[in-house]
Amino acid sequence: MVKKIDSKRIISSIVMLLMVFIILIFGNQIIIDITCGIIAIICLNEYYNSLKNKAKPIKWIGYLSALFMCVMHLIPQEYIINFFIVTIPILIMILFLECIVTNLKITVTDIAITFFGIAYITFFIMFISILRSAENGKILVWFILLSAWGTDILAYLIGRYMGKHKFSKISPNKTIEGCIGGIIGSIIFVLIYTLICNKYFNFNLSYMYMTFVAILLSLIGQLGDFAASSIKRYAGIKDYSNLIPGHGGLLDRIDSVIFIAPITYILLIII
Repeated sequence: MVKKIDSKRIISSIVMLLMVFIILIFGNQIIIDITCGIIAIICLNEYYNSLKNKAKPIKWIGYLSALFMCVMHLIPQEYIINFFIVTIPILIMILFLECIVTNLKITVTDIAITFFGIAYITFFIMFISILRSAENGKILVWFILLSAWGTDILAYLIGRYMGKHKFSKISPNKTIEGCIGGIIGSIIFVLIYTLICNKYFNFNLSYMYMTFVAILLSLIGQLGDFAASSIKRYAGIKDYSNLIPGHGGLLDRIDSVIFIAPITYILLIII
């Protein structure tokens, strides 16, 4: 029996792809920063709402951290990482201050979940903007998305039609065959784009190194998927929201991108 592909999922994916293409190709750094900030706010809201029965997250601090991304373009590129490093201890101090001034009505669990959301969502998404603003960032930023898309598409198709061996109870629909297919999809998408970069943009990227990058990014992206699923299992929910037909919430859709973004920056800029 042939399994039907969810038409809502396909249509939603096409719409989102078109939006991403338009923003990344025609948008300047200001548009990119604002878009990343909005995405972070939506994802944080979904994350905090998912855990409302487990804790009382300090939402305003999370949203404020996401709003910061909307003005990242005002900070000189060479100071962004340092600013990012300095921000972490300041946020932790503010969170503990909230705990003190409320006379422990806000608990350590509340501030831990609040800060984790900021680190997991805001800081990780921030690397999309940071990479986009780097030298050749307009070209390199696509490796984040292409690796995620290649992984998602092949993992979904192979897992749906060939998957037999379950991978983990954390995400019961995932199969070993799908995970392997995801790696293959990432390699295909990344190497095709590497060929385009070398041929048309005068890059000199090593195909062997980029194969390694593709495999690692796919594994990291799938780890991101399982990470998001583990939070949902803890919260006792199926999806973070019903914002996107066929996909659930925005966080459900970009959970792999969130993990891939900082690793791509490390592999393509720092290393």
